[in-house]
Amino acid sequence: MTLFTELPISRYLQERLSSQNFTQPTAVQAAAIPPALKGQDILATAQTGTGKTLAFLLPIMEQLLAQSSPGTDVAALVLVPTRELAMQVVAQYDQLRGHKLSPAAQIVGGLSEKAQIQSLRKGARVVVATPGRLEDLLDRRLVDLSKLKVLVLDEADRMLDMGFIQAIRRIVALLPRQRQTMLFSATLDAAVAHLVHDYLSNPVRVAVGSVSRPVESVKLQAFEVANDQKLALLQRLLTEESGRTLVFARTKRGTERLAQKLVRGGFAAGVIHGNLSQSQRTAALTDFQRGRTRLLIATDVASRGIHVDDIAHVINYDLPEMAEHFIHRVGRTGRAGSQGKASTFFGPQDRHDLAKLERALSIRMERVETHSDLMREESVKPVDTSGYTVTQAAPRSRMFTLPGEVLQRYA
Repeated sequence: MTLFTELPISRYLQERLSSQNFTQPTAVQAAAIPPALKGQDILATAQTGTGKTLAFLLPIMEQLLAQSSPGTDVAALVLVPTRELAMQVVAQYDQLRGHKLSPAAQIVGGLSEKAQIQSLRKGARVVVATPGRLEDLLDRRLVDLSKLKVLVLDEADRMLDMGFIQAIRRIVALLPRQRQTMLFSATLDAAVAHLVHDYLSNPVRVAVGSVSRPVESVKLQAFEVANDQKLALLQRLLTEESGRTLVFARTKRGTERLAQKLVRGGFAAGVIHGNLSQSQRTAALTDFQRGRTRLLIATDVASRGIHVDDIAHVINYDLPEMAEHFIHRVGRTGRAGSQGKASTFFGPQDRHDLAKLERALSIRMERVETHSDLMREESVKPVDTSGYTVTQAAPRSRMFTLPGEVLQRYA
């Protein structure tokens, strides 16, 4: 399949795709959608930003449209690891559903429970949920999944990393055995393999590119810089370049400190980390998406929850603690075939960790010379973090590679 017009789908969906300028499928869409339309189970591994969401939403929507008597039962469940990803999936569904399909129910923590329950009672046929909140509603018998037709486990590896395995198993135990299951994951380690064995039946295997290294469309570069010159280097890069920039810091407090310093330097910056309320995180992301701020400072909690197509530059202000985190940070740029840039700051004490990261991912970052005239940051008084819940940063751990990445690389 090279064009969406080649798909055996309804005229209505063809028109919806055309109206939203979807003409050529990405590699994962071209490989996964045709067998998914036939009702086959799908096991897909692909990098972030390759179009996995549409790869499972389009077959779900076609199945809903093909039903002669739509009804009001939940027909499709999409389980995701984070609120932000749930919002992104629902947004893409809303973009394509038009007037013939009912709105999806978004079941996540941190948002109004009343509104979520109302969406279910209004007959939502598609539910996009995080496991914890969905299990809570199931325990209270506020949602019925007894007539489910399609289950999607999106970013399965991330859900397992976050400790959702038991919740997933309890949820799936309530679903009909006769169903279509689609599993999408960035990596395929032993834990994910158990889910595949238990829940998928003769799945069509879709593997697009390397899932343990960044996409080729992202230029990787590294700057060796002293800790007290990192801020000056960041400010210089932000001044010299245009476009949206996403900066990753290691800790919640680190994001706050860095954002405040940048604001004092004249840069408008938003912040996303785990201690902010959902409304605060949504506001920061909305400002970033709509161009009110071109700079967003985030922890790794946001690495899979930020879906903005035109992020020009990702900057690792602090080295990530795991190779997987690097993949997902860098995956925020260079999406859907566009070009992107990812810069990593490291100090002399980080050379070993940087080399270990490069070996783990089979990459080599271009070393960029740091300007000798960078200003050193003076010691400052502790920043005022009133209004935020701040936790003490954990001691820095050493870089290590996930077992799944090792298995994939040498298999």
